[in-house]
Amino acid sequence: MHQALLLVDVQNDYFEQGRMELVGMDPAAENCRRILQSFRQRQAPLFHIQHIANYPHAPFFSPDTEGVKTHNSVVPEQGEPLVIKHYPNAFRETALHSLLKNAQIEEVVICGAMSHMCIDTTTRAAFDLGYRCQVISDACATRDLVFNNRTIKAEDVHAAFMSALSAPFARVMTAGQFLSEQ
Repeated sequence: MHQALLLVDVQNDYFEQGRMELVGMDPAAENCRRILQSFRQRQAPLFHIQHIANYPHAPFFSPDTEGVKTHNSVVPEQGEPLVIKHYPNAFRETALHSLLKNAQIEEVVICGAMSHMCIDTTTRAAFDLGYRCQVISDACATRDLVFNNRTIKAEDVHAAFMSALSAPFARVMTAGQFLSEQ
């Protein structure tokens, strides 16, 4: 089976001192790095996904800022594809689907941020396009959310989205589980 990594939005604004700091982004990024290294060692297809806000006064990922840059833990190497997106869904108005089809990819391994936004949306879109999906749960991060004046802690947001994706959209596993199967 032809498999590719989708490394989604591991960008500076999601880390400490960023404009949208996520809970647990450092350990998630470390697991992203481990997964990325595995793909590099196997010379397996991988795609870096970078979100750039395309509207004025965006709260984060503004063009030409330090926050929009890919975090140094997973910077693309020479020749590695970088897909720029402007929406949570990495397939919307990008070449990602064409790139995957051209590489004869049947399965995508997804990690990055945010669990409740771009990871969820991209996974569901990939599923709808016919890809088998694996989501690396401990290589994703999110933040606290507020609904009806109630704060939902990031760990609960993350768990809810990982459990929702686990059937039928994706096989959800840890980085250790994924790496042990390679």
